[in-house]
Amino acid sequence: MTLNTKHCDFAGRMVIVGFGSIGQGVLPLIFRHIGITKEQITIVTAEERGHEEANEYGVRFINNALTRDNYLDVLRPMLGKGDFLVNLSVDVSSIALVEFCNEVGALYIDTCIEPWPGGYTDPSLSPSLRSNYALRESALGHKETYAGGPTAVLTHGANPGLVSHFIKQALLDIARDTGVKTDVPTDRAGWAALAKALDVKVIHVAERDTQVANQPKKVGEFVNTWSIDGFVSEGCQPAELGWGSHEKALPPDGRRHEFGSDAAIYLLRPGASTRVRTWTPLEGPFHGFLITHSEAISTADYYTVKEGGTVTYRPTVHYAYHPCDDAVKSVHEFAGKNWNLQPSKRLMMDEIVSGIDELGVLLMGHKKGAYWYGSRLSIGEAREIIPHNNATSLQVTVAVLAGIVWALENPTAGVVEPEELDFQRVLEVCRPYLGEVVGAYGDWTPLEDRGRLFPEDVDTDCPWQFKNFRVV
Repeated sequence: MTLNTKHCDFAGRMVIVGFGSIGQGVLPLIFRHIGITKEQITIVTAEERGHEEANEYGVRFINNALTRDNYLDVLRPMLGKGDFLVNLSVDVSSIALVEFCNEVGALYIDTCIEPWPGGYTDPSLSPSLRSNYALRESALGHKETYAGGPTAVLTHGANPGLVSHFIKQALLDIARDTGVKTDVPTDRAGWAALAKALDVKVIHVAERDTQVANQPKKVGEFVNTWSIDGFVSEGCQPAELGWGSHEKALPPDGRRHEFGSDAAIYLLRPGASTRVRTWTPLEGPFHGFLITHSEAISTADYYTVKEGGTVTYRPTVHYAYHPCDDAVKSVHEFAGKNWNLQPSKRLMMDEIVSGIDELGVLLMGHKKGAYWYGSRLSIGEAREIIPHNNATSLQVTVAVLAGIVWALENPTAGVVEPEELDFQRVLEVCRPYLGEVVGAYGDWTPLEDRGRLFPEDVDTDCPWQFKNFRVV
């Protein structure tokens, strides 16, 4: 595949809901890789931001925030059978849009499952009901009913999304390097059996963003390399993680859900105040935020092995995210103001002068210890190959493109999660935009250098216990 490969043609109408950094970044990818004209695309967004970029491509731009009361009236004239809704918004219910698309026969994709405004922070809801776990269970409630209907791809950005395909490639790499003979699994049971055979106990989405701008963060300003509203809303939800079968005890503030798959737990604290130890090949050891993400739940659920209704294998899965340094400063200021958002927000784009986004999956506990597989993409590379992107956004936008392509090639798949897509096809579409794609082994464990300054309560019998990863 090359940067000029045309993957497929599309004759219908496409509506992009939300046009922040990801919408602006995916538009040139759509025109480059899908046979589509500017007249076929309409942008519907809550902000004027991005209007200039839409004009650059001659795309219709409508500044009209979708709400519970108006979304059907706004979208019905724009979408019908065979059309495509690309949902890149915040504060618009993903489930409502999936229901609408199924009703009219349109295809659908999003990068996360969003509630209507207030759904993440409503004090009348329990932490369990404000979780990604609950949102996912609600969305999957349509899976059986919508089977064979128009494809609705849930949560397919970089993470959740692309990382699920990294995990499958990483499992095959580990099998090859440890002498475990396997064909490429073709179903969920096969992949789960492979992960169990390899004894993968923990999977981190381990990401370190080192992008730096020539304009430092100011007091009262939240700065980030991707959607600030998205990051803030995720960071204010309870920290969530898939809960592995090797774990000996729940954390003191850990809670199980009273419904659904039981594949994950949540903590009684927001993700933006919860840190974990992790590792990437270039950065080495670091502390990352345990921000809730759908892949922590869907991955743990997908790789679960049961015998007679009893779980015999499941990995612990969670995000471990170190954003750019200015974003870390922004989070500290945000937390210090009792989670009241700063009055000013700035998305870093043109002012970035250096840095990379090292995004991958870290699989631990197998015979070779730890294996990281993922993308190292620099700001220079991102700018060179596609406009309106930085290193972080491009890892998301190309995954959105791949999800659109897969849906167009598989238009009657119903409601699907990233784990159900063809990982080889997705990686084929994405790889030209991911910079250096690397697999690297390391001997790191969360016990490294522990107790060097102060004695700590750690579990030395099993280094892969969550209590050893968590920073307290």
